[in-house]
Amino acid sequence: MSLISWLRWNEAPSRLSSRSPAEMVLETLMMELTGQMREAEKQQWERSTTVRKVCTGVDYSWLASTPRPTYDLSPSERLQLEDVCVKIHPSYCGPAILRFRQLLAEQEPEVQEVSQIFRSVLQEVLERMKQEEEAHKLTRQWSLRPRGSLATFKTRARIAPFASDIRTISEDVERDVPPPLRSWSMPEFRAPKAN
Repeated sequence: MSLISWLRWNEAPSRLSSRSPAEMVLETLMMELTGQMREAEKQQWERSTTVRKVCTGVDYSWLASTPRPTYDLSPSERLQLEDVCVKIHPSYCGPAILRFRQLLAEQEPEVQEVSQIFRSVLQEVLERMKQEEEAHKLTRQWSLRPRGSLATFKTRARIAPFASDIRTISEDVERDVPPPLRSWSMPEFRAPKAN
């Protein structure tokens, strides 16, 4: 073992890929789909092999290995899935993969069903992205909305602690009118009268 590889620690790090985030998300999601399809195909082949062993009672797999047929997506289906994958934001790529794996573990689908499950997960993610974008848009609108201040409150409502039309206790006693329910020590708030 040479020391040259150890001495390269101070060299500039290799340049990052010039691919766009959308391309990286597309490649990651399609690689996940391909890998999960291979895994589902392997599990399907193992299930059929165990069924054959149980039915015949003999295992000839060591004698001759038959080539397994591989399932592949049609070009149009692949293009449709790629179009949907490009729309996924990079921050949603990981959660989409986790959800896809979770559904596959729950359902144990056949190879042909894997792409349909993948498509449904992508649609869920796109809907979640749309909902969060709308919520973000509403939040932004709310934060940019002009806020009312104390000055605008003063123009809308007038506080008059010593207004002349405030009834006193002596007036109520003279008229035999029950006092209003408000506290007499509080000022009276009135909206300005429309002209």
